[in-house]
Amino acid sequence: MGPQENASLPVRSMQVARVLAAAGVEGQVRELAESTRTAAEAASALGCDVGAIANSLVFISDDEPVLVLTSGQHKVNTIALAARWGRGKLRRATPEQVRQATGQAIGGVAPVGHDHVLPAVVDAALTDYAQVWAAAGTPRTVFPTSASELVRLTGGLLLPVGP
Repeated sequence: MGPQENASLPVRSMQVARVLAAAGVEGQVRELAESTRTAAEAASALGCDVGAIANSLVFISDDEPVLVLTSGQHKVNTIALAARWGRGKLRRATPEQVRQATGQAIGGVAPVGHDHVLPAVVDAALTDYAQVWAAAGTPRTVFPTSASELVRLTGGLLLPVGP
């Protein structure tokens, strides 16, 4: 087994771990006893600031799914972000659209490990933290990373996404 291979991880999280290992990411996927479905739950389980949680949110813009990695400290300002990103209106994807786009369920969407690479934005607010935590494919799995690593992994743009 490689460094990211943990046979006890859920299948979706093992997929994410393989993508991370192939990309040279050192942070290990870990499964927590507590739910990390919301940023507040994740921050509590990890003992970190809610702003250090990188939520992977799927929106629909210009008839395609897009990924927005936002700090748990604020909500996405969809009007401002669409303008900054140069895209059409952003609307939250339905749970079914999220699953179709990522193969993962809301509350556990990882920045990587999807069937198709999605256009992505990484919240500039995440740069306030040396280490951030992102979901790893299920509502109980996470991995440590950084804003710059998320930009590299997703091929995304670093933009402010909040108010």
